[in-house]
Amino acid sequence: MKHFFNRREDIVTDALDGLLLTSGPGRLARLDTFPEIKVILRADWDHSKVAIISGGGAGHEPSHAGFVGKGMLTAAVSGEIFASPSVDAVLTAIRTVTGPRGALLIVKNYTGDRLNFGLAAERARAEGFDVEMVIVADDIAIPDIIQPRGVAGTLFVHKIAGYYAEIGTDLKTVAARAASAATDTVSLGMSLSTCSVPGQLHEDRLGANEGELGLGIHGEPGVERIALQPVADIVAAMTGRLAAKVDDSRSHALLINNLGAVPPLEMGLIANTVLSCPLARRVKLIVGPAPMMTALNMNGFSLSLIPLDDAREVALKAPVDPHAWVPAVEHRGINVIAGPQSGAVADKTAAASDDGHSRRLITALCEHLISLESELNRLDGRLGDGDTGSTVATGARSVLARIDTLPLKEPAATLASIGDILSMSMGGSSGVLLSIFFTAAAKAMADKADIAAALLAGLDRMTFYGGAGIGDRTMVDALAPALAALTSGNLAAAAKAAVAGAESTKSMKKAKAGRASYVGEEDLKGVPDPGAVAVAGAFEVAAAIAATAMA
Repeated sequence: MKHFFNRREDIVTDALDGLLLTSGPGRLARLDTFPEIKVILRADWDHSKVAIISGGGAGHEPSHAGFVGKGMLTAAVSGEIFASPSVDAVLTAIRTVTGPRGALLIVKNYTGDRLNFGLAAERARAEGFDVEMVIVADDIAIPDIIQPRGVAGTLFVHKIAGYYAEIGTDLKTVAARAASAATDTVSLGMSLSTCSVPGQLHEDRLGANEGELGLGIHGEPGVERIALQPVADIVAAMTGRLAAKVDDSRSHALLINNLGAVPPLEMGLIANTVLSCPLARRVKLIVGPAPMMTALNMNGFSLSLIPLDDAREVALKAPVDPHAWVPAVEHRGINVIAGPQSGAVADKTAAASDDGHSRRLITALCEHLISLESELNRLDGRLGDGDTGSTVATGARSVLARIDTLPLKEPAATLASIGDILSMSMGGSSGVLLSIFFTAAAKAMADKADIAAALLAGLDRMTFYGGAGIGDRTMVDALAPALAALTSGNLAAAAKAAVAGAESTKSMKKAKAGRASYVGEEDLKGVPDPGAVAVAGAFEVAAAIAATAMA
């Protein structure tokens, strides 16, 4: 897999310096021990409070350095990618930030972290520092394991410990609060791919239709592989296991963590699914969805739960400086505000009516356009953003869903209604252009009952506003010749002209409208415009229906 980096040896230090350069003045600093010892700390630290220190291998960004700041960590110690920092690095951090009130080390339950942080703590105690350590083992993926891993639930412990340290609580109390949070927190992850380490050969152990439940944040294999399935089923499996580990009588905070490569669109879908499942009734606070403890570019997410009491709720909701911490919000329903009715709906004059021929034609056209969804997306994927088929199919499905409300006995009113439907349901410029086309055609049809002339009037308005003409490699290349041929009343000729027009776009070297206008000549070569293909298909269906009716 491809990655952005200069030298593999410098990835971590370069990334940490990038964090420092973008963190704002006076917030963060690093020790001059770079690159061997990588410690990021609060620039404003005055040693008057309990210091909170955490860390581990890099590759989990923004953890851990991204959570250094007022209200959370005092310092973060970083190792190389997925490698624990050395004992000397941890000891250096302790010596740097620990004042008379002592320091708390928060450590994820991995052997390297436990040993290196543990030995550093013992050495620091021998030097006279007051140091406590809390180990987080929140992963419930592997049943009955003696030492569960520490994963994203560690962030709850960071936040709670950081809050109590910030308000001036003593080390014993801070450690007790952190230990209690660590004991009560549970987490579970799911991914569709393993992560890829920059500079190393990557082999994904998962098949094209496989996912992995309960894998670790260093890419360790999960507890089981599962078949790719709707996210509702995945979430149901995960929340069912989490629910079995929590107290049903208590409310909880939920952390929805992106493991690195899930697009925000899909994380929103995941959040909606989680908060619509039975577990959601136990959720009072929500943190995320956001990348907070990642596994490089793992295409997965994790869910973490911690039971709440008044003290924990206050601690989790308290504001902090680190931008990586997503403020906890109350779990509430969706606030829906009624939108204004469009003029066409509010002033609707044409009542629904039925006409067999119109119904058959519209149904056949819509069903055909829906059937083209994958092919049009494939074509558009070579020219633009790959959504033409989905956009057209969405409009067609909307028309089909409302066909019983259309005034099918009145052609002009039907054209106007279709224009309204497309303006509301289809996204992007194509939806607007087709709405203009049908709306203008409706007006012309109302003035004179000539469908060919009306559709030409619609084309005139569409090209006026859209700016595209014949030869510009758009749907106009199929639509314009088809409508010109339709003036003779011959649908077969119109369909033939539309197909020829769509075919002609294959040889056009430059698109002058739409996203395809940004694509080079070599990429356009031999690929028809998907909008023109859709138009040609629609005319072929219309011609076939007309021929059947005449037979």
